[in-house]
Amino acid sequence: MAAPRTLLFLSLLFAVLQGRGQRLPSPHSPLEKVVTEGNLSLRELVGRWFLVGTASRCSYLAENSHRLEATAMTVTVPDGQSLAISTFRKLDGQCWEIRQHYVPAGAHGRFSVRGEHRVVVGEADPRSYAIIYYQDSQGLSVKLYGRSSQLSDAIVDKFEQRARAVGLSEDVTHYFPTYGGCHTAQPATSQ
Repeated sequence: MAAPRTLLFLSLLFAVLQGRGQRLPSPHSPLEKVVTEGNLSLRELVGRWFLVGTASRCSYLAENSHRLEATAMTVTVPDGQSLAISTFRKLDGQCWEIRQHYVPAGAHGRFSVRGEHRVVVGEADPRSYAIIYYQDSQGLSVKLYGRSSQLSDAIVDKFEQRARAVGLSEDVTHYFPTYGGCHTAQPATSQ
């Protein structure tokens, strides 16, 4: 009799969360299998990063890959536990700053954004690159960031291997230009 009660409880919980617009994480999410950088200090991520590549099944990205603009972001650690991300990207000819706050979500290197997006710092050498996994209602994506806009072939190969490991092939991998965009935009001085 305990099993039917458990199932009833879980189905009620699921219904309540769906009614609030929240989703339960998939028990078979590829993000659950991603190993994080256990010895990485968040403070090592502080500073300027450039978006080098993205592997994603996002239909907008596929349809507009010819319009990609160089994208830069600045990372701060305001409280020692969370990440404040300030992304600069061009939209309609103007540079825009998009601010996000990644709060800890369980194990080291795992975060959530506004409770609906999950983020995992999968692998990083804070002096040169970071491979970060994102999951939202649209699915999973893997992004390659660099301290410079150009990275070695070995790092790009590693990124492509990590993307393939979660089911994202080269045909859904897009690389960002190293020119133009908002590379020279300066982050806001206050958070």
